[in-house]
Amino acid sequence: MPAGAGVKVRVRDVMLPVTDDDGFYELRFESIGGLGAHLAGQILAEAGVLRMGLNGAHFSSYGSEKKGSPVKSFVRFCRPEQEVRTASPVQQPHLVAVFHEGLLKTENVASGLRPGGVLLVNTKQPPQAIRERLGLKGVAVGTVDALGIAVEEKTRVNTAMLGAVARAGGLDQEAVKDTIRATFERKYPQLVEANLRTFDRGFAELRLEPAAGIDGLVGDGAGAGASQGPVPLYGYLNAPIGGAITNPGNTALKDLSASRQGFLPVFDRDKCIDCALCELACPDFCFVWEDSRDPGDKKWRRLVGIDYQYCKGCMKCVEICPVAALTELREAEGYADAHRVAQFPYLSAATGQGGHTPAQPRREDVSAAVAGGAVRAGR
Repeated sequence: MPAGAGVKVRVRDVMLPVTDDDGFYELRFESIGGLGAHLAGQILAEAGVLRMGLNGAHFSSYGSEKKGSPVKSFVRFCRPEQEVRTASPVQQPHLVAVFHEGLLKTENVASGLRPGGVLLVNTKQPPQAIRERLGLKGVAVGTVDALGIAVEEKTRVNTAMLGAVARAGGLDQEAVKDTIRATFERKYPQLVEANLRTFDRGFAELRLEPAAGIDGLVGDGAGAGASQGPVPLYGYLNAPIGGAITNPGNTALKDLSASRQGFLPVFDRDKCIDCALCELACPDFCFVWEDSRDPGDKKWRRLVGIDYQYCKGCMKCVEICPVAALTELREAEGYADAHRVAQFPYLSAATGQGGHTPAQPRREDVSAAVAGGAVRAGR
């Protein structure tokens, strides 16, 4: 859309920090549903087009519209005299902002990132830790505790991440703040000041580590220079005949940890009365039970713990627990893996996902369960 069309605002002449061969500066937001990445992209695009004198475009890509599902939001900017004639996804961005730290484990968030580009992550960890974890070279890495800021300001992660993006991308801070104000004043005027504070804190608290050296594009898990972006599994030359699905999904192998929005339930065995209300409320069968006997030698089921692989952090169990044996905790790096009780220990051993287990089943019991369909029915 043309810069400033139909809207009376103060337009600032902003220079783009860098452009590709087609004249675009491109950004990609990696997130999950519920964190506001789509709105963040929309605000940033409006700020660029209506208040920075740029031409630009924004759209998002997502599956089912629910909290926890993966979301990608794309923003393109170019000079005002240039037209935007593409609506394809941004596969070689100059800046990638990761709104959820859990995506580092389940998604190739840095795919296609250009040499000299910037990767921003919502995390408490320092930039060097993220660089080493992803094996990044030739790009700047920044981290900001956007979740902590949002919790303290009673807002959302998106405006804190916008502050970090504006600083790392060299974009006009005041233009983005004016757009945030205009966006929230329309429906939620009481949230304007809190979101402006959140933006300012994200801008100020960003820890940015510059690129040490310049290599090729960041690829599919093999470091810089490996690939220009994600490569589809099938194309028109090798697609299965009839569109057959050769690798159907398996919910027992699914990792839902990236769906959590920074919080998870914590189980206190000493307070638990084994009422199983948590089991009834849980939509994903996260709770692990074992056979036990009471003092009168009567057989009963005892709750052992939580398999965090399947926990998406909905907190329904915390809400329904009558004795506060389940409480909400902000998730710290490694906590879920250290306290996980495996629902299917034989699958955990096969996939190397770890997790504690109350009792390791015998090989013949596992074989019988698989043959009888128990694993499929259980998940």
